[in-house]
Amino acid sequence: MADYWDIPDGTDCPRKAWITGRLGAGIGLLGSIYRIILIQPETTLEAFQRAATGTVTMATIGAIFGVTTCVCAQIRDAPEDPLNYFIGGCAAGTILGARAHSFSTGTTACLGLGLVAFFTKVGKKEGWRLLEPKL
Repeated sequence: MADYWDIPDGTDCPRKAWITGRLGAGIGLLGSIYRIILIQPETTLEAFQRAATGTVTMATIGAIFGVTTCVCAQIRDAPEDPLNYFIGGCAAGTILGARAHSFSTGTTACLGLGLVAFFTKVGKKEGWRLLEPKL
């Protein structure tokens, strides 16, 4: 994610989408592997389908987040505003709701991911350290 934070907000939207999409794909693939191990599929094809579905869904969510935060920063002309990140997280959450065909899932994911993204940006701006190394 270091590359992501090096790019100023509201600039180079395709690159931000690429970075967040790759991160989402990696998380999706890791989650799919755990799911395949825990709930073993009957066929190799079913395992491949599960892995592909999870990976593509998470890559899409990541890319939507990256694009939305970047475009919001451009449209609102407020590149450092954490609200851009809330909007991006909310947009990503609605993808989960659409995937689940559930309004309540989309609403919950919108609020949850939006708040996580909002506080991540606030923490980054203010220099919060969650895991401080021991000296």
